[in-house]
Amino acid sequence: MDTKQVKAYGTASAKQPLQEMTINRRAVQPHDVEMEILYCGICHSDLHQIKNDFGGTMFPIVPGHEIVGRVTAVGSHVTKFKAGDLAAVGCIVDSCGHCEYCNDGIEQFCDEGVTYSFNSPDKHLGGTTFGGFSKTYVCDEKYVLQMPPFSNLAAAAPLLCAGITVYSPLKHWQAGPGKKVGILGIGGLGHVAIKIAKAMGAHVVVFTTSASKVEDAKRLGADEAVLSSDAEQMAKYNRKLHFIIDTVSAKHDVNTYLNLLRHDGSVVLVGLPPEPLEIGAFNVVMGRRSFTGSNIGGIAETQEMLDFCAKHNITADIELINIRQVNEAFDRLERGDVKYRFVIDMTSLKK
Repeated sequence: MDTKQVKAYGTASAKQPLQEMTINRRAVQPHDVEMEILYCGICHSDLHQIKNDFGGTMFPIVPGHEIVGRVTAVGSHVTKFKAGDLAAVGCIVDSCGHCEYCNDGIEQFCDEGVTYSFNSPDKHLGGTTFGGFSKTYVCDEKYVLQMPPFSNLAAAAPLLCAGITVYSPLKHWQAGPGKKVGILGIGGLGHVAIKIAKAMGAHVVVFTTSASKVEDAKRLGADEAVLSSDAEQMAKYNRKLHFIIDTVSAKHDVNTYLNLLRHDGSVVLVGLPPEPLEIGAFNVVMGRRSFTGSNIGGIAETQEMLDFCAKHNITADIELINIRQVNEAFDRLERGDVKYRFVIDMTSLKK
C-alpha cells in the first residue's frame, strides 16, 4: 500500500521525552477520509501509554485520540465528507463491523477487538496505529465524526474522549430531571461530567478531596459541592443519590460512596486506577447497590454527544499549548497541575 511521510511527535521509549519524528500514513483508500489536524487534546490515558503504566505499549508511540481537523481529501466511495469540512476522530478507528456489539453500535466492546487511534495493531500498514500528535490522520469514514462548528474548536477537542466517557454512562443510567447524580472528582473527566449532567437536567452533587475545588465545582454548574474528607458533610448524603460517576484514576475507597446511594443505585467507574479496588459485601448487598463501570462509547453515541454539547454550548476548560510544550504538559498532568485539560495547537508542528 502506498504511504505518505508525515511529521509527528512521539517517543521510542518510556524513558525518553516526546520529540519530533516522521511516521507513515496510508494513502487515501476508497472509503478513507484524510484530515489536517488542527487540535489534539491530551488525555490521562496518553500519559499511561507513553509511560507504559499498563504494560503492552508498542514503541515507537505517537499518542493522541482527541483529534479535530479539517478534511483535505476523501476516497472515491466517501459520501459523508468533502474537502474543507470540519471532522474529528476519537478513540476508535476500526472494529470488526459484524459482531453483535458492532451491529448494536457499541463498537467499543467489539468481539474481535477494537482498533484504537493509537497503539493498536494497524490492519492496513502493519505495525501500530499512530495518534493525533501529528500533521494528518487517515481513517475510514465510518469512524470519522462530523465536528459541529463550536465557537471554541480547541476547547471541544477533549469531548472526543472525556466527553463521551462521561456522556455514555450519564445517558445509560438516565441522568435527568428528578435524579440526584454524584460526580466524584473534578479533573479532566469530572469537570465535563458536571456540565453534561446539568444540561441533562439532573441535580448534580460533586465530591472532591480538594478544598480549592469546592467553589470551582459551583462555577462549573454543580448544585452542591462536598469536601469528601469532611465526615459531617458526607453523612448528609447517605442514601440520597441515584448514581455516582467515579472519575478517580488512583486507588480510593469506593465503599464510602456506595453508602451514599439510594436502593438500586450504582457507583459507575470511568477512571482507571492501576490497582484493584476493594468492595465491602454489605455495601452492595444492603440496598441492592452496584459497583460497575463504563468505557467510552460507540461512534453513533459519540456523534450524539458532540451534537448535544454543541446545542448546549458545552466544551472543556482548557489550556492551549504548542507542540514544543508537550513534555512540560505531561509533567504537569502527572502532578495534577492543570484546570482541566491540555489541548495542543497542532498547527504549531511545522510541515
